[in-house]
Amino acid sequence: MTDAALADVARHAVATEIDWPTDVSTMVAANDQPPHNRPIGPTKERGGAAGMATVAGETVVEWGDVDRVDMTFSATKSYLSTCIGLALDRGLITSVTDRVADYVSGDWFASEHNGAITWQHLLQQTSEWSGTLFGIPDSIDHNRSVARGEAGAGNKGEVRLMHAPGTFWEYNDVRVNMLGFAGLQVWREPLPAVLKREIMDPIGASDTWEWHPYDNAWVDIDGESMPSVPGGGHWGGGLWISARDHARFGGLLCRGGECEGKQLISRAFLAEAMTPCPHQQSYGYMWWLNPGRAAFKNASDRAFAAQGAGGNVVCVVPEHELVVVTRWAANPADIVDRTIAAITA
Repeated sequence: MTDAALADVARHAVATEIDWPTDVSTMVAANDQPPHNRPIGPTKERGGAAGMATVAGETVVEWGDVDRVDMTFSATKSYLSTCIGLALDRGLITSVTDRVADYVSGDWFASEHNGAITWQHLLQQTSEWSGTLFGIPDSIDHNRSVARGEAGAGNKGEVRLMHAPGTFWEYNDVRVNMLGFAGLQVWREPLPAVLKREIMDPIGASDTWEWHPYDNAWVDIDGESMPSVPGGGHWGGGLWISARDHARFGGLLCRGGECEGKQLISRAFLAEAMTPCPHQQSYGYMWWLNPGRAAFKNASDRAFAAQGAGGNVVCVVPEHELVVVTRWAANPADIVDRTIAAITA
């Protein structure tokens, strides 16, 4: 690699900052139907374009303020997936094919339809869970499309017929938040505390990151009020974190879950997490994948990424021991591809 080529990557990343307002609250839930087109969790003004790349754990380039804590939107989902993987590793969940109804009390999975939902269905976004969580119905994201896949033929928020669990893929934040709620029932402690103890502290992350719930997402667990955290910032909240801590997390995944000789999360779970969903080949267990080099053309099919709105991406390219973090990037994939070209030149 050359310093000049990497400096060009940094200059390009800064020059191609996303065209979003500083006040990101105006973007939160903006495409939802009333009354759900407003934040119900905290938001934070964004910083400028920032990011970094590491190779084998060593920083090779940085741009912007990599220590600034910012909202990271749906990149949060990959952290949520990790918390569920840890529950599997600890035996709190026996198998991803177990019915969630066997672990969660109440009527959330009591219907015949919802009762068939497994942990794998929730992780792959094929659950078709139907209901209302924290005041928001799952139908708010019916027919939702995202940058790397189409969910349906109708308009977003237009109620459609349900498919059998496990047979249809839809990017649906209410169902993702149900996974967070179910994970809280299993751990019996807030998922941010789990993530801090099991992952973030061992990898040397700072104490600046925060995982915010919605204002109304506090539930009773064993007589104690605990936050049920969301898998993104769709209605505010979610993981707020620095680019540097993102890179530390990506580095752990790049090493197959190992940190200083200790396996923090099992390779078995990570292998499952990076296996394409049968109904959306670009998606695993809340990680975006790279089949046919469709997303990152300079990376192999082994690359995977945590991806959130606003150009917030943590991309892991195992064949180069590379992690690229982008914040507020108009075209994160282009920055990843330019970084790969720079380190392989």
